[in-house]
Amino acid sequence: MNDHLKNTSDLRIAIIGAGTMGNGIAQVCALAGLPVTLVDISDTALERGLATLSNNLERQLKKGLISEADKQAALSRIHPQTSYGALAGSSLVIEAATENLDLKRQILALIEEVTEPDALIASNTSSLSISQLASALGNPERFIGLHFFNPVPLMTLVEVIRGLQTSESTHARALEFAEHVGKTAISVRNSPGFVVNRILCPMINEAIFVLQEGLASAQDIDTGMQLGCNHPIGPLALADLIGLDTLLAILETFYRDFGDPKYRPASLLKEMVAAGYLGRKSGRGFHVHA
Repeated sequence: MNDHLKNTSDLRIAIIGAGTMGNGIAQVCALAGLPVTLVDISDTALERGLATLSNNLERQLKKGLISEADKQAALSRIHPQTSYGALAGSSLVIEAATENLDLKRQILALIEEVTEPDALIASNTSSLSISQLASALGNPERFIGLHFFNPVPLMTLVEVIRGLQTSESTHARALEFAEHVGKTAISVRNSPGFVVNRILCPMINEAIFVLQEGLASAQDIDTGMQLGCNHPIGPLALADLIGLDTLLAILETFYRDFGDPKYRPASLLKEMVAAGYLGRKSGRGFHVHA
């Protein structure tokens, strides 16, 4: 196995899933000069992901963060595909599918079938066990967690999560990749929610309990945390950005895996997800979004 990713001239990235996280990861990789194969189940899903990516690049262009040449070069480096056979020859494959353990394990097994033995395989999971995901592979030593944060082009952090089986070489190569695409990496041991979500999601859940108990309005809760704790965005507005369904799934994972009642999801959160009030993506969550 090649020990380093320092020579990036032949580094090829593949990403499974053209949704919010997948197209965001594709964008930062392409802007960093890396060719990207973007795989999803249908042309429609790929077209939707590429449209979002193009719009995000256009916003960066208007803000003066990139040039027109940068935008066009990045778009030219992204190659949409619907076949897993397109993963052959990839140096690193990042799975960015829906946060579902069985689905991710199926995808990882398919990735392993078509990639070279020395290719890294990673998951962008925000809460699932890296060790458990790795067990779907015949060679779990080459598997690692790469948890990007939403929105990927703006958030500079990547959690690099080592499973029990992850090799030192895989860890080192993952850190080098994160650095190459302009991210700051922190190394994290495998545990439900890793570091950031382990701290963040219970805090958001407590804010929902405060709203549920009628102690303050959603706007006042967010204003209180922004002005009283210097948070750039309030916890309920952040929940809307994350997606209430995603937040609920993470909290349910914590509650199940830790067996600690402090992680129980607020009943208001469950009710809002059941009603389809999922935050920004549905137009309504704790706040109304145009």
